[in-house]
Amino acid sequence: MSRPRVRTCVLVAALALASTVAWSEELRFIACPVYRDTDAGRKSGCWLADEGASGRRFDVSLAPTKPDWNHEILVEGTVAAVQDNACGGIVLNPIRVSVLPGSCTRHMLPAEGFPGRKFVLPARNIQPLAEPRVVPPPPYTNRTFYLFYDFDRSFLVYQLDDYLLDQAVTYLRAAQPRKVVVTGYAATQAAEVSGRRIAERPEIARARAGSIAESLRRLGIPADRIEVRWRANAQPVDVPDADGVREASRRRVEIEARIAD
Repeated sequence: MSRPRVRTCVLVAALALASTVAWSEELRFIACPVYRDTDAGRKSGCWLADEGASGRRFDVSLAPTKPDWNHEILVEGTVAAVQDNACGGIVLNPIRVSVLPGSCTRHMLPAEGFPGRKFVLPARNIQPLAEPRVVPPPPYTNRTFYLFYDFDRSFLVYQLDDYLLDQAVTYLRAAQPRKVVVTGYAATQAAEVSGRRIAERPEIARARAGSIAESLRRLGIPADRIEVRWRANAQPVDVPDADGVREASRRRVEIEARIAD
């Protein structure tokens, strides 16, 4: 069979698989990531993950956090409305990927005719700190900013949290609130995912809040105005920056600017 015909068959199969997934269904599974070398090792190819229960292969390349092919990943997301079949899997978007401690054997596929995607600067792209920010105009009111995290981690997610934190700091500098309440949350309620029970450690909520409070202090927010709190058993939030990924929204920090009581 010629290569074009092989690719056509794969495309038809991928579209058929996509049609079996409800568009509003949030998928959540654990897998070992697979790398597809669509650019012959020049920069970055595609990341794929196979859902063991169904055998479906998903394209997880659009996640802010990229997989580590030495470790398992937790995949959370929904099937994208537009399927470009650039990588040879059902595209998930919006999507979050968390790197887990479990070990994996590295697995790489050749391009096999799939083109991959050219790099596009993400919408959430933080500008260099030397560049002036657009100051939000008054009046200033009480406002809450949200940061989101990978599973059981307290590190800022690149090209997601760093951007959201920058937006919060820009507002805080302009508004000069009387108090800034930083609350860390952890998803401590156990859930069954891919046949195992997973839950975040309660102490990760405090670690998240503490690191953000320290970041705010270093970025010029007066320490005597910052109050730190933390909560376990977090519930999901429906805010635009969560991108509709319900389970991932439990893992967060809220930065509340209090202008007045």
